[in-house]
Amino acid sequence: MALVEPDNNYAEQELSSQDSVDVGREVGAPGSILDPGFNLTLRPMQYPVFFEMYKDAIKNTWTVEEIDFSDDVVDLDRKLLPAERHLINRLVAFFATGDSIVANNLVLNLYQHINSPEARMYLSRQLYEEALHVQFYLTLLDNYIPDHDERAEAFAAIENIPSIRRKAEFCFKWMGSIDDLGELRTEEERKQFLLNLVCFAACIEGLFFFAAFAYVYFLRSKGLLNGLAAGTNWVFRDESCHMNFAFEVVKTIRQEQPELFDEDLSIRIVEMLEEAIEVESQFAEDVLSGGVAGMSATDTRTYLEFVADQRLAQLGLPKRYGSKNPFDFMELQDVQELTNFFERTVAAYQHGVEGDVAFDEDF
Repeated sequence: MALVEPDNNYAEQELSSQDSVDVGREVGAPGSILDPGFNLTLRPMQYPVFFEMYKDAIKNTWTVEEIDFSDDVVDLDRKLLPAERHLINRLVAFFATGDSIVANNLVLNLYQHINSPEARMYLSRQLYEEALHVQFYLTLLDNYIPDHDERAEAFAAIENIPSIRRKAEFCFKWMGSIDDLGELRTEEERKQFLLNLVCFAACIEGLFFFAAFAYVYFLRSKGLLNGLAAGTNWVFRDESCHMNFAFEVVKTIRQEQPELFDEDLSIRIVEMLEEAIEVESQFAEDVLSGGVAGMSATDTRTYLEFVADQRLAQLGLPKRYGSKNPFDFMELQDVQELTNFFERTVAAYQHGVEGDVAFDEDF
């Protein structure tokens, strides 16, 4: 018997830009996406955009076992300079904890307060992807840091590496304010939720991880650590989708409750991004402290400002820095990734990916 695809006729009408206030919801759909409770009704579908994101995420399926680290081990033993080795050790130490923080926030906060069964389907898929990323980073640590004591130090990075501890403290500061909220009843509580979501999307996945990707692709531009770069390709694709989902939730809330998006919230978002840049700049000074030829803490900060402007634009806020991308190797990476994603999809994914990716917006 042939498989019948889910019927999306409820929401198949094309929305013009003037009609975007509905954010893909069906006409007459009740309530708000932040209303307390757990709506379980998938028909009629109130937010089909999230269901489509869920289906797209399924197409990105990959496994850690597909990644070949054999060349990386040779590079680590024979090619990397001490400063580059320090960069890698700090980077994988951050990776070891970063996605776990994101996953915990998904379970404890986002799943609880985003009242849309379609969105919760996507969050369930995202939780799987975060676990996959943790497995990838665990495999990196096991391959890259054979010394058990050094590896234990990397796993405990939040406690013993100040630049990573500060990043964790930043995350807990901006996301922890809703940990004890069972429901979002007041405008202030809903603003706190928005700040949690923006911190997760714009600062952690959209800034901290994108800076980490730049270090990886810098080394790849020198012909180093191709296994790390191959895995990062897939993680990058996942993280971009996670970020876009979160921004779509923000867009939905803005159109349902525009009163939340006042000057006070804008000031707090900008303050958050400014602090994120300071935190990540401190990490850059640590990562590059050995003197890595071709990268500098100054250029990295400029890159962070460039990325932060992209995040502000995605949130409908004015750009703040006007900085340009100082890393030419990221432009070369764009071409390599387009090839990897769309011309060699059989090699890159278990299931082919369709669609376009705009690297200039993300990087």
